[in-house]
Amino acid sequence: MGEIKVSPDYNWFRSTVPLKKIIVDDDDSKVWSLYDAGPRSIRCPLIFLPPVSGTADVFFQQILALTGWGYRVIALQYPVYWDHLEFCDGFRKLLDHLQLDKVHLFGASLGGFLAQKFAEYTHKSPRVQSLILCNAFSDTSIFNQTWTANSFWLMPAFMLKKIVLGNFASGPLDPEMADGIDFMVDRLESLGQSELASRLTLNCQNSYVEPHKIRDIPVTIMDVFDQSALSTEAKEEMYKLYPNARRAHLKTGGNFPYLCRSAEVNLYIQIHLLQFHGTRYAAIDPSMVSAEELEVQKISLHTSTEQEEQ
Repeated sequence: MGEIKVSPDYNWFRSTVPLKKIIVDDDDSKVWSLYDAGPRSIRCPLIFLPPVSGTADVFFQQILALTGWGYRVIALQYPVYWDHLEFCDGFRKLLDHLQLDKVHLFGASLGGFLAQKFAEYTHKSPRVQSLILCNAFSDTSIFNQTWTANSFWLMPAFMLKKIVLGNFASGPLDPEMADGIDFMVDRLESLGQSELASRLTLNCQNSYVEPHKIRDIPVTIMDVFDQSALSTEAKEEMYKLYPNARRAHLKTGGNFPYLCRSAEVNLYIQIHLLQFHGTRYAAIDPSMVSAEELEVQKISLHTSTEQEEQ
């Protein structure tokens, strides 16, 4: 099974971090599933939003590492929502239910697009303190599927899975990346027809981010230099949209660096969140902060990145 290949920590994670189910809409079939780990005293946690194929547990390596360092993190799995406005309204209700005024968002692929749309949706009464956008995009038209977005709900599950699997890397891969893909295939198999159809609809429904509404939010753009579902043009568009964003480049990692390059991803997350330490928007327990240690890690990462680029 993919889950054992990815990490022996996975089964331990599943046995120690409870999966919560929360309903915030009038429609009680819309259930948010989430892992909420780390100190509850933290009122501005980091929330993870998964890609089309992902479930809340695809971020188990971030949850284990970051909570060990004193951060509060929440990993989500979406209910079935068919448009971006409906998603944003539901997510706002979830934050209200969790009594979270502002949050940091880490979004992967579709999760990154939804994170930007939510920041845009709440720009008059901000709920997003910062964004980490991993292999994310700002305009759904890059997938050239806007004309089929309204027909996904009609397709059987096996066809939807085939569409998603078409974006997974093929050919020779290192063991960690191969295990990461196995794990994501396993997670994909656990999703039902309506879950997949609604996510693909959100992924391809004609929409784009309006940058002027969210330009004041601190952003880190995390992407990979090797094969991923994102085109070079889509990456360049993100850089243009957020000219002041920090860039976290990974030499390799494919579509799912949070699984197969988790140590690097976790370090970039720490560096991003470092700017909020000592403020009311800190995602970490103040007693766990070791600025010197983080500074050393930051320098070592900068050095190793420079060496890779040479």
